[in-house]
Amino acid sequence: MALNFFLIPGNVFASGFTGVAQLIAVVIPLSTGVILFLLNVPVAILGWLKVGKSFTLYSFLNVVLTTFFLEVVPIVHFSPDILLNAVFGGVLLAVGAGITLKWGASSGGLDIIALILSRVSDRPVGVYFFVLNSIIVLTAGILFDAEQALYTLVALYVSSRVIDAVYTRHVKVTAMVVTKKADEVVKAIYNSIVRGITRIPAKGGYSSEDKEVLMIVITRYELYELRQIIQETDPEAFTNIVETAGIFGFFKKD
Repeated sequence: MALNFFLIPGNVFASGFTGVAQLIAVVIPLSTGVILFLLNVPVAILGWLKVGKSFTLYSFLNVVLTTFFLEVVPIVHFSPDILLNAVFGGVLLAVGAGITLKWGASSGGLDIIALILSRVSDRPVGVYFFVLNSIIVLTAGILFDAEQALYTLVALYVSSRVIDAVYTRHVKVTAMVVTKKADEVVKAIYNSIVRGITRIPAKGGYSSEDKEVLMIVITRYELYELRQIIQETDPEAFTNIVETAGIFGFFKKD
């Protein structure tokens, strides 16, 4: 709906691979949905090998459903006002993206590539989002005009703010897990998430029981998976999620 009702009719571009698919659809006679699917096939294979099977599977399922509905839902011109198209398209797109992130998946494409590159280079995920989205904005300006590029920026800004509200505004978060089953939880996390864990001895203030605090910095894409691991391994564990503004040092498992 975001694409076929607002962004595509208004020539306003989304972020990530969806925006790339829109740009390609301008110059070749293929629909945005088909191009989006084709772009994500090699990325899904790479994600399956490098990121994680469940995350990649659900992300690719999201891409397949997006492709299907882009073909089924008709393109409707609700308004000739480009600003309205940018704002409402950005809001709808972000609501869908935020809900997808809450359930342990993503929109595929750039999300998976950014995760892989961040693990290889140890640079923030946001750097790769910024680079590709900058290319989308510049290309929109070349294909159309500078005004079109500015409206694309509006859509990207609105999307980012709504995702902040629906999910989390920080790409990285710190999880503080208080548990009596530290060995089991650490082993389970390492089996699924490639991140370092710091183990801190602790004692219950009321019960005086010996526990450990596991501190782990993860991306928002791994938050759902971490929650599932903790619930399965130690349902009695207490977890505090802290927003992480920045980190220094290596952001991966030793």
